Order: sequence, then structure tokens, then C-alpha cells
Amino acid sequence: MTLGLLSAGSVPAAAATVAEAFIADNIQKGLLILNDRQLTEADRADQFQRLLLSLTNTRRIAIFTLGQYARTAPQADLEEFVAAFQDYSIAVYRSYLGRYAGQTLKVTGSSQRAPDDFIVTTTMVDPNDRSGRQPLEVDFRVRTDSGRPELTDFSVLGIWLALSQRDQFVAFLAQNKGDVKALIAHLRQTAAQYR
Repeated sequence: MTLGLLSAGSVPAAAATVAEAFIADNIQKGLLILNDRQLTEADRADQFQRLLLSLTNTRRIAIFTLGQYARTAPQADLEEFVAAFQDYSIAVYRSYLGRYAGQTLKVTGSSQRAPDDFIVTTTMVDPNDRSGRQPLEVDFRVRTDSGRPELTDFSVLGIWLALSQRDQFVAFLAQNKGDVKALIAHLRQTAAQYR
């Protein structure tokens, strides 16, 4: 999927600054939590979960990842899926960000996709890396249509997590006759493996 980003000159400075500040402040908080070895593993997990839930609209992302199956799933199955997806997402995000222990996040800019939709470009800076390699670019999609900034997706090496999950989940559902309960069980099992 092409993001079709507008040029940086078309982004209102205040809007871009809000999205950039949201990412700079909050993703750095997440990295600090994950890197804080003074916390017990349980405390680290709890603090990261609370932070992540305050930054994202997991329901919105969960429904998105179901693709066309979201329209036909029974409401009870949707609610159970959203809960399982939330648990799964926390495990996945923690795993992804945990790979960058000791690194810091540097916002390098943002682009506007729509009046309430931004891509914030960052790099992970490793203060101990002397290899001369380019820092890893991590992009974050921030939506502001709910009245406050919310993280809705992120990309590492050009792969957007929610888009990738939607492709995987829709393929899983197609192979399992659209059985959302089977996907819920799969997510719970996968989340347990990430821990």
C-alpha cells in the first residue's frame, strides 16, 4: 500500500509539531520503561501496558485488522477479539521496542496524509554503535480525529505492523471459514509466545 504522503511544505507546522511531540515524548517513555532494570519484570510489563493503552486506540486497530470479517462477525466475538488483540498487541509492541534496549528515539520529521493523519519519521539512535551504519528508521502513524493524538500503526524497515497483521489475520480467517473464535485462540497463543 502506498502511503501517498504530501510534501513537508504542505503540513501546518502546529499540526506536525503536535504529532511529532506526541511520538517523541511517549515512545521515549516506553523505551525508558523497557530499559529500566531497577523495575521488576512484572512492574516493567505493567507500566509499559498502561503507557501503550494510553497512546493507542486498540479497538480501532483491532477492527481494522479484521478487514472485511469485521462486518459479519457477531458482536460478542468482536468484543472478545478486541480484548485478545489488545493483549497480543502489548506483547508484540513490547517485543519490537524491547529490541532497541539502550537506544533513544530521534524525531526527524513528519508528513501529513490528511488533516488528522500524520506519519512521524524517527530514527533509533544507539549511542554505542560505532559501525557507521545508518540508524534504523521507524515511522509512526498518528491520528488526531478523536480529539487527541493516537498511535495507530508503526513501520520498521518499511513494514507497517497493522497492515501486515490485517493481511495475516484475513488470510488466517479465509483458511478457517471466517471463524473469529479460531483467530482469538491463535492470538492468545501467539501473545504467550512473545512473553
